[in-house]
Amino acid sequence: MLDFNIRGENIEVTPAIREHVEKKVQKLERYFTEGANATAHVNLKVYNDKQTKVEITIPMKNLTLRAEERHDDMYAAIDLIVDKLERQIRKYKTKVNRKFREREGVAAFFASVNNEKSNDAPAQTDEDAEFPIVRTKQFDLKPMDQEEAILQMNMLGHNFFIFTDAESDGTHIVYKRKDGKYGLIETN
Repeated sequence: MLDFNIRGENIEVTPAIREHVEKKVQKLERYFTEGANATAHVNLKVYNDKQTKVEITIPMKNLTLRAEERHDDMYAAIDLIVDKLERQIRKYKTKVNRKFREREGVAAFFASVNNEKSNDAPAQTDEDAEFPIVRTKQFDLKPMDQEEAILQMNMLGHNFFIFTDAESDGTHIVYKRKDGKYGLIETN
């Protein structure tokens, strides 16, 4: 069951917009397991040039779905972003099913950044500070392998991802290189 948190920046979230968002995003529920509860965080923005930007984030227990879309028509942006999220889900389920088949006898497990909490931290007021921290994020590191970490990184649209290696129990970082390939940083 999806709940909705819809915010508008430079736009009023009218009942028509709310209804369109809910109707389109609820189509994703067919991919969720029974009893899965999640909140879809939807940000709608309108810029001075009248272009719109729609961002949707759906954090769940084992997966965080996130996509954004810019378009001149907000309704078209909503339709396009739902298509993106649907492709992410199908890609992820295919990958997990393949992984499950490869690991006979082992329960399937999902890559996750669980209970990701982000809050804006106040900027440092010390004039000598050369590197002020403007945002802090906290999240639980779940055990996974490198492939799952890369998949999660790509689904979140980030260029790096921190995870706990399932085999070594060490904290590692995967990142996307400028040449399009991936790198791994292992900690001791």
